[in-house]
Amino acid sequence: MKTIKNILGIALVALVGFTTNAQEIQYFRQAGYDGLNVFETKKDNDVDFTKLRVKVGGDFAIQFQAVDHSNDANNLAPIGGNVNLPTANLNFDVQLADGVRMHLRTFLSSRNHNEAWVKGGYVQMDKLNFIKEDFLKSVMDITTLRVGVDQLNYGDAHFRRSDNAMAIYNPFVGNYLMDAYTVEPFIEINLQPKNYIFVLGISNGLLNPTVDQTVTGYGSTAIVGERDLKATFYGKAGIDKQVNEALRVRLTGSFIREGGYNNGDHLYNGDRAGSRYYNIFNANNGGNLVSSGNFSGRFTPGFKNNTSYQINPFIQYKGLEFFGIYETSKGNRVEGNTKGSFTQLGTELLYRFGEQGQFYVAGRYNSVNGNKGYAAGTAKPNDQKVTRTNVGAGWFMTKNVLVKAEYVNQSYNSDTTVWSNTLSGAEMNGLVLEAVISF
Repeated sequence: MKTIKNILGIALVALVGFTTNAQEIQYFRQAGYDGLNVFETKKDNDVDFTKLRVKVGGDFAIQFQAVDHSNDANNLAPIGGNVNLPTANLNFDVQLADGVRMHLRTFLSSRNHNEAWVKGGYVQMDKLNFIKEDFLKSVMDITTLRVGVDQLNYGDAHFRRSDNAMAIYNPFVGNYLMDAYTVEPFIEINLQPKNYIFVLGISNGLLNPTVDQTVTGYGSTAIVGERDLKATFYGKAGIDKQVNEALRVRLTGSFIREGGYNNGDHLYNGDRAGSRYYNIFNANNGGNLVSSGNFSGRFTPGFKNNTSYQINPFIQYKGLEFFGIYETSKGNRVEGNTKGSFTQLGTELLYRFGEQGQFYVAGRYNSVNGNKGYAAGTAKPNDQKVTRTNVGAGWFMTKNVLVKAEYVNQSYNSDTTVWSNTLSGAEMNGLVLEAVISF
């Protein structure tokens, strides 16, 4: 019986074609150095389809963290230097047909979930030859269709962020303060005529999709009552041009409208992996630990119906790279209240050097400023402000192995009317090292 199983296994590998070679998958962003500064996958393709192929890949990341923290109340739990829990992803990329591929990612271990669970996936169609040879060829030469349950293509920052253990595209250890990332069912169309990019998508706005339209919450906390659920719409327009061999310029503007009061708050609250800076801002309340949660260090506006806009410039001149974010989020937390708004600014400057550009030095400044809105007849709340600065360096030991180090400083303005006793005047700073493998 064991012999038969082994023979069947060998036959399956031969028939399907398991591979770890990204060169055998069409319209695909490679994991590692060769995938740097790739945004939407381009429409050029030099990979011939011969049969169904399965690429099995993985991501691994581990950090050594040595940061200190403080606040106005002087009530934070002490933290020291040590290794964080390693994180890991398992990735399947399947070439289903000519111009049709599937991506599936499973988080094997993350800060927020130490058990394995499927993060999401999608099917991407760059050709419709499965209907008829060269079906709508002139249209599909500039069109990409994506359908699935995965991150929405809002803004450009998500192309550079760490997705749990997939941290090889991120020159720093942490993501942005307002981390625009959510995994929802979606249908998306991308158009890339010449150097232009146009994206239009729709989602049902649900992080945990369900046909039940009356229940809010889970388990013993569930409440029965009609929910305000609305579709989420998002889009992007921009230009990405290789001006000459040395200079590339990209500029995009994106929007997203999450209109439902029961499903319109996921954009900055959709990551279920957890943030990178562990155990910061945990409070000591009379000997009892008050945890800041698995997303410590991030900022979520918390609007229940949210509209956001993001502008992203990207300039690459030889080894020098600049990436920026100007983003606004506007909405309210209770229907009928005056809307609040937050503005995020982000700038990255990076220089790659070495014979193959395997080394880099980089700096990032990131800030969020605004107010959360207020009820009629009450005073407008004071502004909340968070700033973070990162200065770091990295080394691609191989195209699939990266080590990076950074000094990070993050601070909150002092105001107990808008911050908790824990975060008012809070600050953290120190050194973080990270090692990443992706293939």
